[in-house]
Amino acid sequence: MSATFGFFERKNTMNTTKVCVVTGSSSGIGAATALLFAGKGWNVVINYSRSAEPAEAIANQCRAHGVEVLVVKCNVASDDDCRRLAAEVDACWGRVDVLVNNAGTTRFVGLKDLDGLSAEDFHNIYDVNVIGAYQMTRALAPLLKRNPVTGIVNISSVASMMGVGSSIAYMASKGALNAMTVGLARALGPEVRVNAIAPGLVDTPWLRQGHGEARYAAMVEGYKDKAALAEVIQPEDVATAAWFLGVEAAKTTGEVLLLDAGFRITRA
Repeated sequence: MSATFGFFERKNTMNTTKVCVVTGSSSGIGAATALLFAGKGWNVVINYSRSAEPAEAIANQCRAHGVEVLVVKCNVASDDDCRRLAAEVDACWGRVDVLVNNAGTTRFVGLKDLDGLSAEDFHNIYDVNVIGAYQMTRALAPLLKRNPVTGIVNISSVASMMGVGSSIAYMASKGALNAMTVGLARALGPEVRVNAIAPGLVDTPWLRQGHGEARYAAMVEGYKDKAALAEVIQPEDVATAAWFLGVEAAKTTGEVLLLDAGFRITRA
């Protein structure tokens, strides 16, 4: 079985509890987002693509809030997987109110190392960061349209605006995600709102592992030195923004929210 239903049974009956699907939610931004929604009484879908153990750990933390949790293994780069996840959510709750497209990947390659990236690298990164978000949106759109004031939040990056980040392929993929956010907002309105968040440097194990502890520590200090607020971004900061755009910003669509502690404007 690819899904874990915890203490409840599948049901097709009318469900009044709102549902949030968070892709790539076994750690980092995705985990923080799932926990925030669960803490507000929402049922949540935890998605992972590799190891089930971290996903189950986050699911149990969510269940501690008294909500229902569905854990689904799904590679968003696979359209079949996305449609299967949508079918499982439909069978379980029959609704989705917010989708957070957080699943992402990269390859850590220096900006000037043009030979460090291959066409295959670009394809692999776009498969998850762009096509995956599109496929998950398409799969869940019918469920999102069943209820009013639903929303999609795409997790982008300040890399898309500043030409900084783990690699040029990653920067380009997030720029494409921003453009797609606007297109989907037009395509899915007025029923579904679509927005994006472009965080700056987010303190996650993913970045620590990718850059190495020494280089990562230097990056953090450099970021704080330049940012107007002298801070890096925490996963919980992005989760709060996802709640705002997904739930509270009922008349906002097609926007990319910059969440960088003032890194782009720099300190005076």
